[in-house]
Amino acid sequence: MSVYGISLIYSSLMGAPYVPTKNKLALEILKEVKFKKNGLFVELGSGDARITRTAVKNYPIYGMAVDINGLLVFWSKILSRFDGSYSRINFVTKNILAVNLTKADYIYLFLFPELINKLIPKFNKELKKGTIIISHGFPVLEYKSKLIKKVERATFPTYYYRL
Repeated sequence: MSVYGISLIYSSLMGAPYVPTKNKLALEILKEVKFKKNGLFVELGSGDARITRTAVKNYPIYGMAVDINGLLVFWSKILSRFDGSYSRINFVTKNILAVNLTKADYIYLFLFPELINKLIPKFNKELKKGTIIISHGFPVLEYKSKLIKKVERATFPTYYYRL
């Protein structure tokens, strides 16, 4: 079995398999947000950091891409060097439950509901008022009253929340 295959199994066992989002869909998801200049966009479970890379290339923001899989983080750094987004992104190899989110203005999730639920206490403790959470695929049930938009899509809906 290859190192890459083992790393994908590892990601799955840690709670979130690597499922890349198509570039066109990434743009569609991000266009629904009104980004403020120099805001911090954090992608939890970033994989190849496609969403973060797309965000910093198209909006005047900074990014932080967090994934537990070091091989995927390494790959995302390489990709960002080629697409010009590297200087605006902080790449972090860490469990998403252990990363500091106090400076985040935008959080992006494409995670299973079980992992989203584990993040709720962290969000409640660390995220500031006004933070936008974008959850692709699954709702954040705890924040049902904070839902500002839901966009239905053929595969997965995208939910937008303002804390």
